[in-house]
Amino acid sequence: MAAGATVAENRDRERGATVVELAMIMPVVLVVVLLIVQFALWFHGRQVADAAAREGARLARIDSESWQGDAEARADEVIRAVGPKLLEGATVTAWEEGDRRGVEVTATAVQVVPLLPATTFTITARFGGPVECFRPDDGSEGCE
Repeated sequence: MAAGATVAENRDRERGATVVELAMIMPVVLVVVLLIVQFALWFHGRQVADAAAREGARLARIDSESWQGDAEARADEVIRAVGPKLLEGATVTAWEEGDRRGVEVTATAVQVVPLLPATTFTITARFGGPVECFRPDDGSEGCE
């Protein structure tokens, strides 16, 4: 009967050990889950910024007088339509370098993990290309 008594004593000593183990590991599990969610929000925010910059660059490359305003407005429209609360402090800037035009979108992804610096989740998307020139079929000069 001595062996039976020690098994019962061991069971009594280990009572509640599972709860303590769970209490010790739960913060680690919670941090890992929050980091996964944070990465997913950053990745999705990057996709939204890329789409907005791409749409703005599409309009910037068309040779027109109001290309800059049109491109920035289109990129803002895409951000508002797809992820208005996903990107914080989004700024849209149209640029021109020689015969190339495009749009750059800079923003910060929504922050879920409060202890990480906000600059960690800065998103910058830049798209552009050569200015498109449409020439008439009659051989006359359409653009310079």
